[in-house]
Amino acid sequence: MLFSSSMRGSVCTLLISAMLLAAPRSEACTRAVYHGPEGRYLTGRTMDWRDEIISNLWIFPRGMERNGAAGPRSVEWTSRYGSLIVSGYDISTVDGMNEAGLVTNLLWLVDAAYPEDDGQTPRLSLSMWAQYFLDQFATVAEAVTHLKETPLHAVTGEVPGMPGRMTTVHLSLSDATGDSAILEWIDGELQIHHDRSYQVMTNEPRFEDQLAITRYWNRVDGTVFLPGTSRAEDRFARASFLINAIPKTDNTREAAAAVFSVIRNASAPWGISIDDQPNLSTTRWRIVADHKEQLYYFESVYSPNVFWVNLKQINFAKGSGVRKLDLGPAQRNIFSGEVSAAFVASPPFTFEPAE
Repeated sequence: MLFSSSMRGSVCTLLISAMLLAAPRSEACTRAVYHGPEGRYLTGRTMDWRDEIISNLWIFPRGMERNGAAGPRSVEWTSRYGSLIVSGYDISTVDGMNEAGLVTNLLWLVDAAYPEDDGQTPRLSLSMWAQYFLDQFATVAEAVTHLKETPLHAVTGEVPGMPGRMTTVHLSLSDATGDSAILEWIDGELQIHHDRSYQVMTNEPRFEDQLAITRYWNRVDGTVFLPGTSRAEDRFARASFLINAIPKTDNTREAAAAVFSVIRNASAPWGISIDDQPNLSTTRWRIVADHKEQLYYFESVYSPNVFWVNLKQINFAKGSGVRKLDLGPAQRNIFSGEVSAAFVASPPFTFEPAE
């Protein structure tokens, strides 16, 4: 059968729509990296979840002794870099930036499947996966080289407040050179997607399928049509177009405003949730990290203000102590402007063990 060009376009649209409709609904988190002029790179992300999540900001100094919290073969290390992180339930690191400008973002991934214990390979709890990179690496390339040379197994555990439901996530890395990597455990094997063009990640589907979505939407004029639902595939298409359509500027405030506009566009409306699918739900908070200026912006949906931390104003020296900014229940505490002086000394939280 022969098709006209318009018919071929219609058939292609129907096929891609059918594929997306068949995909499972899942967490609504979105991550996007902005490539501006003069080394101006920013990373933004949303945190979306059905239930109120305990999240606070923490400062971790250099020289902290770490244990992977995954049983007797837990990997051990000492932090080389200080970091500013966002906690998840004060038992894990779900987002953060270190003093070298490396950013980590942890997002849900239903398809993630972690390796069986082989009795030999060093192990690491997923609660520490993001922190592992913030503590030790300045660039994405360094982290990727390390992963290829050093065997390591991630170990999952239950989602807080959801007995029997195991945590399944993937991790994005970005740095002050504009480089990116997406790390996923698929069928027990670590998949590393490393390229500076990998600017956008959503929770679903697995990243190799997200690249297929990119190839399709690259042929569509985003100024004429973009998909508009909160589904992961639609958010991926919108963020991929918008993060490169917004103005390219080296102005700190303009660049941050531009990235916030993209991740707000990818946010899920307040109160949207599905009982048996807590992942496709309300946006709780958003961050934008300016790698060049080492500024880390935070926005709670309960707050009228965006506030930020200037990492250049933080003493990360060994022995300087762990500090915490208490964001309050559901991040309802109100802050404004630069808040590094508002952190208070605090014992570090305990990373959730996975054995």
